[in-house]
Amino acid sequence: MDWKCLPVCIGSMPHLRAQQAVDVMLRHIKQIPYWPQLPALGFEENMYAQFATKLPGIRIDADGKRIYVDLSRYDPERFYTAVLSDDLNYFAYPRTSFHGFYEIMEEWQLPSTTLALKGQVTGPVSMGLQVVDQEGKSVIYDETYSEIVRKNLNMMVRWQERALRQKFPKVMMFLDEPSLSLIGTPFAAISKDQVIRWIDDVFEGVTSVKGLHCCGNTDWPMVLAAKIDILSFDAYNYGYTISLYPEEVKAFIDRGGQIAWGIVPNDEETLRSETVASLVERLERGMGALSAKGIPVQMLFNRSIITPQCGLGPLNDEELAEDALHLLKSVSEEMRRRFGLV
Repeated sequence: MDWKCLPVCIGSMPHLRAQQAVDVMLRHIKQIPYWPQLPALGFEENMYAQFATKLPGIRIDADGKRIYVDLSRYDPERFYTAVLSDDLNYFAYPRTSFHGFYEIMEEWQLPSTTLALKGQVTGPVSMGLQVVDQEGKSVIYDETYSEIVRKNLNMMVRWQERALRQKFPKVMMFLDEPSLSLIGTPFAAISKDQVIRWIDDVFEGVTSVKGLHCCGNTDWPMVLAAKIDILSFDAYNYGYTISLYPEEVKAFIDRGGQIAWGIVPNDEETLRSETVASLVERLERGMGALSAKGIPVQMLFNRSIITPQCGLGPLNDEELAEDALHLLKSVSEEMRRRFGLV
């Protein structure tokens, strides 16, 4: 399906009440709603803590905002029993860490205009770098535990996909991978082939629309080589970067891929300085850079989604988050008006 510049969000919102977060979101996002992560409620709603709850031996230190495991003392037997028996129920999400998820799933009826329901899971590179061992070293460098991280995420994304489909038949599942911006630096000594393989490992068995979000600059041909349907990136700061790889982007679009342009800022100062007109102009410059290299602008429009740069949680202000959602919806409507859809 071509999404034709419809709006969608990434993950977090700054709200302290799940009911209010979902209410605000549904007032602005009516075609591709999603469940919000609510980190202001506590560290348990942090994107890493949420998806670490089933890791064997894991310790989630809410006060120290740290997730760690003693690699010399954990027992993976129960975990692997669930994985090998394909027991998705073992990986059900705890209510204490997923308030937004259970709010929209149990308390709200989706709009009649809904085309897909979006969910998200933390990606394997970012998770593997954030979880540390007893010596403070990222577990991504431990071959055994790194595999456990990937299997855990695969089971958790598949559990979520199944749950979301009970709410709405068409689902988008996104991996949130901010740490991909570290690939190629001393902070992430990981090969590109490993990154691609690990992303594909987590998405194995997932049959819904598969997206990947990175809110920094990275090696876009590496990401586009993974088995994903949507590339989501920070187009506000890095809109020009994907035009450096026109052949890879065209091949991605030709095989049905779509681009999610993160054009709405998620920091207060920048957000207050922008308007619908200024953001549309910035977005058109990004699309124009690709169009100038041989990708038809109509095709780009058809195969695009409009998003914020990243989650809205960093705004730390509920009214500002609603302003961002209003801008997002308005930019989408203006782009669709220009292409004759509104």
